[in-house]
Amino acid sequence: MNRSRFWRVLRWGALASLLVGGVAVANGCVAFGKQATGARKARMTRSPQWQDGHFENPQPIVNHVWPTITGMFNISDHATPVEPPPAVTIDPRHFETPPASGLRITWMGHASTLIEIDGERILTDPMWSERAGPFSWIGPTRYYPPPIALEALPHIDAVVISHDHYDHLDMGTIVAMKDWDTKFFVPLGIGAHLEYWGVAKEKIVELDWWESRSVGDVEIVCTPARHASGRVLIDNYATLWSSWSLIGSKHRVFFSGDTGLFPGMAHIGERYGPFDVTLLETGQYHAGWPDWHMGPEQAVIAHQMLKGKKMFPIHWGLLTLAFHGWTEPIERVLAYAGPRQVPVIDPRPGQSVEPDNVSQFVPWWPKLAFETAEQAPVISSGVPLPSEHQAPIPALLTP
Repeated sequence: MNRSRFWRVLRWGALASLLVGGVAVANGCVAFGKQATGARKARMTRSPQWQDGHFENPQPIVNHVWPTITGMFNISDHATPVEPPPAVTIDPRHFETPPASGLRITWMGHASTLIEIDGERILTDPMWSERAGPFSWIGPTRYYPPPIALEALPHIDAVVISHDHYDHLDMGTIVAMKDWDTKFFVPLGIGAHLEYWGVAKEKIVELDWWESRSVGDVEIVCTPARHASGRVLIDNYATLWSSWSLIGSKHRVFFSGDTGLFPGMAHIGERYGPFDVTLLETGQYHAGWPDWHMGPEQAVIAHQMLKGKKMFPIHWGLLTLAFHGWTEPIERVLAYAGPRQVPVIDPRPGQSVEPDNVSQFVPWWPKLAFETAEQAPVISSGVPLPSEHQAPIPALLTP
């Protein structure tokens, strides 16, 4: 190839790369969402959670830089499964028969669940995309396909979103659902993202902590959480984060979203408990970010603070977002819950369970080495626990 032709090929190659990169960035920009303005922003600023131009936790979240850095060099050999976990492929006809007990939960993986409660169907933090992130070509990849296609789901009465991080607010899934005859329940500010992606304003129910609306006979309450928000580095804390309490005519369900342990869980338990089941995040934790996620042992404590009857661990077994082994969360939950007589529901992804009639589960995950609570404790900062919840905490978990 002569020199002239070489430079011509190089220039066209560079131009093509820029065009491809530009398309990727443009798509990413759409996935970044939209910041709130106008009346929506004005309402946000009136929230008790709004301080100094952003939302804030009553108990500030702490980040420990050095443990996080060292953790990067101590990633578990089992952080990602060698083989896809044995998820259940759901037959759409399964949902034609309502739950006999009135309450049925189907775990779709991570924080995505389908909750059938007292005649209503509620979908939590739906994430059907291949990756969690703004781009289709990079980011944490799911271990297995969704147990059921979105279009094969039964009619959904409500979708609840806990916050706007990519593994909980997935643009691809929202766009696919935007024309559904359903209501989207979101914390303050997240409605701007949904409208930007094509969800009609009248379908969006945007709430502050302790506010609620009803779907059928189920009251959907936006309850506090201890976390953060943001889809790009410059929009941290720009939207609110929450847990959700679902209060039916006969059943009550708590969905944590993402949260660190915080004293307000006892308040939620007093106000809306006892809960028939608590869906609690138990994975993607580390000592470097102890207030962002609870970790297994503190999730059990949270279940007790919430006055839960049965605990359903979520936020594990689909994506690698931390340094621990992928089976470690459930192993540590069971180890901590057992002596404290906390019943744990641990179905395979795609498997439906009725908490009222749940039977003993057989572990479906492989037996792998993992770090115990003694080896790698996760201790949230600034959490003075009620006296009735201090006895179960071993010395290693006492700040």
